[in-house]
Amino acid sequence: MNSRATWTDRVADAAIALVLIALALSSLFPFVYILATSLSPMEQVLRGGIILWPDRFSFDAYSTILGNTNFVRSLYITAVTTIGGTFVNLALTTFMAYPLSKKTLPGRETVLLLVTITILFSGGMIPTYIVVNKLGLLDSVWSLILPGAISAFNLIILKNFFQGIPSELEEAGKIDGCRTFGLLFRIVLPLSMPALATFTLFYAVGNWNQFFNAVLYITKPELWTVQVFLRQMIFQGSTQDVMGQSGFSGGQDILPVTIQMAAIVVSTLPILVVYPFLQKHFAKGVLLGSVKG
Repeated sequence: MNSRATWTDRVADAAIALVLIALALSSLFPFVYILATSLSPMEQVLRGGIILWPDRFSFDAYSTILGNTNFVRSLYITAVTTIGGTFVNLALTTFMAYPLSKKTLPGRETVLLLVTITILFSGGMIPTYIVVNKLGLLDSVWSLILPGAISAFNLIILKNFFQGIPSELEEAGKIDGCRTFGLLFRIVLPLSMPALATFTLFYAVGNWNQFFNAVLYITKPELWTVQVFLRQMIFQGSTQDVMGQSGFSGGQDILPVTIQMAAIVVSTLPILVVYPFLQKHFAKGVLLGSVKG
């Protein structure tokens, strides 16, 4: 803070800081409440009064949810979709953005125009469903990956990022004998790690939280993603009906709401764990890709 700041300025800064801290804490409250409920024993949940911390901890809900084959299978499907989908997203976005960053590419402006149009207009749900159906992708994990394989917005930002890399570096690579893929993998991509880390986070979060496409294209319960599983658990029937008699344990000692909260925590935790490792690249990657256009 500036040493010459007046007393009024300091009071205003302190007030703003307090308000921001209060808002940040209030945004964390729902997550804390969900975690506290998932760790609370049945009698305390029935009694109420859970706010920030349970009277005593109970991990029965987590034992139940992690011991259920249906829930574990939905986590596996979501993990496969997230890892495989993010790899496909990054690969296709990179392989399309790199040639479009070259102003000498024939038809470049036309392709960029078509890409921009997809940001403003969509084919719609029914035509997309028909395409997915005709390609034989219904009831497969590919229906959750291929329809949204490339984000036009991310493509344009990554293209701008590639354009910002000095052309002299690629010219030097060509003199050393690098061809197109050599330039991409040895020079361009290592310099683009902040942008790639940012888009990895974008795509991974989108794939992990994917819900609508899973509801639209997946009809087999064994291919449900964890988001669909949670929706079925909360809104359709009892928890025991959705989880299945074979994988449900705990009997009357565990309330359905506690199991639901535990399932929410388990399904959210992977993204919360991965995010801090990519956060440092987040702002840098987006700003570099948007400024150097």
